[in-house]
Amino acid sequence: MTPGRLGEILGGPPIPRGTWAKEAVYVSPAAPRGGGTPEGTAARLRALPGITDVRVRPGGLLEIVVAVPGELVTELDPDAAPDTSIAPRVPDVPGGRPAEGVSPWADFPRVWRNPGFVVRYAHCRAVAVRRWAAELGVGGVFRPELLDGRADRAVLRVLAEAGSRRRSGEPGWAAYAERLALAYHDAFEHAPALPAGDEDPAPLHTARVRLAGAVREVLAGTLAALGETPPDRL
Repeated sequence: MTPGRLGEILGGPPIPRGTWAKEAVYVSPAAPRGGGTPEGTAARLRALPGITDVRVRPGGLLEIVVAVPGELVTELDPDAAPDTSIAPRVPDVPGGRPAEGVSPWADFPRVWRNPGFVVRYAHCRAVAVRRWAAELGVGGVFRPELLDGRADRAVLRVLAEAGSRRRSGEPGWAAYAERLALAYHDAFEHAPALPAGDEDPAPLHTARVRLAGAVREVLAGTLAALGETPPDRL
């Protein structure tokens, strides 16, 4: 179950809650199209595949637990379809709007204390992962259930905000991009997307390469919204 599909059902994009370390939770105050009680909506959602629990909180707020949080990658990265393609793609600006912003970050110094460097370098790393994956023969069917490690889930948790932020009048793209970049740097270092040495490519590598594609798409869109051309190399 993806946030986009939940948004179609609920009439608006759900918002992720918590760390997602143990369970992937979305919250929504929205009533389903056609109305209904919160309890009735919860019962209908529980019957859908991909949802493990729905809790009704005071005020009618719904907490929706999805079984496979990694499925959201299919909405953010078009290459995450079940095929072997890893072709690059020019990303859309979040919300489909043209870039109108002015970058809040300086280009230099290119050090970790500069959030602009952190974000641009994360985009470069995500682009490089896709390029190296093609060279190493990483491919095959995307299995989102494999994105279940600590670092993978942390990246997914930040990515899950993309849909609701696109609908927000004040999406806060700069701070959001920095959070996503930091989560991805951690995943890049501690949850490798590429086989090392004589290791053969595995389905987990494929899943993490697709995750890198989603990060690339979202960071590229946020950079464009902030008035920057997303860099492939620094």
